[in-house]
Amino acid sequence: MAGKLYLCATPIGNLEDITFRVLRTLKEVDLIAAEDTRNSIKLLNHFEIKTPMTSYHEYNKIEKAHQLADKLREGKNIALITDAGTPGISDPGEDLVRICMEEGIEVTSLPGPAACITALTMSGLPTRRFCFEAFLPKEKKERAEILKELSKETRTIIVYEAPHHLIKTLEELFGVLGNRRIRLCRELTKKHEEVFPTTFEEALIFYRENEPRGEYVIVIEGKSRADIKLEQQKEWEAMSIEEHMAYYENQGTNHKDAMKLVAKDRGISKRDVYQALLNK
Repeated sequence: MAGKLYLCATPIGNLEDITFRVLRTLKEVDLIAAEDTRNSIKLLNHFEIKTPMTSYHEYNKIEKAHQLADKLREGKNIALITDAGTPGISDPGEDLVRICMEEGIEVTSLPGPAACITALTMSGLPTRRFCFEAFLPKEKKERAEILKELSKETRTIIVYEAPHHLIKTLEELFGVLGNRRIRLCRELTKKHEEVFPTTFEEALIFYRENEPRGEYVIVIEGKSRADIKLEQQKEWEAMSIEEHMAYYENQGTNHKDAMKLVAKDRGISKRDVYQALLNK
């Protein structure tokens, strides 16, 4: 009988945040796969957990995932832990889970700490709808594409950043998204936990004079629908009615329906559109 993979959330700062279920599971499984065994041994020693560990990280994630899957098929139960937080969120655990699911190996998740959710709930920004970007891509072209997509995002946005890249990332976000309300969250669940309510502009002034310290979760307000509608209205008005008609007709919309859409976009009657086209 095949074993089971347990995704075990571990504290992001305060060790008291670990659950009883995670502690029991880490003691009972046959093996713990850890992102950094040197870091995780401190956690295991604190709770007197003697289960054997093996490394599973970004640089061995595919080869090692297949090795772990072999052990699971042999009947071994394995717990996956990351340096801090929930495995599979912005870490190589995603690949191990995918491979296990493809091979029919049972996977379960033991809920617990996650920096993105902790920061979001403390931010005071809307929580009903949000998108999580983790660390922005390093590759310039992909990064630019993601930033462009985020410029139109109406949901609350969550981004991770290291202290030595914080200013550059804030500058890029400010340049593309404009001056939004943000929350800069650091040292979450720790003694010096901080949630800094500010804007991109104010944050840049502050951090150019004060060195960023600690890992950051940046929570950003989404773009208002009213602003998006106003921008779209300006784009339509910058077009001639003929160009506006061509925009829809080039997508395969028939002439009559295109006239209806143009009238709706511009806030005028269908008769006005017809007359403008007739005059031309």
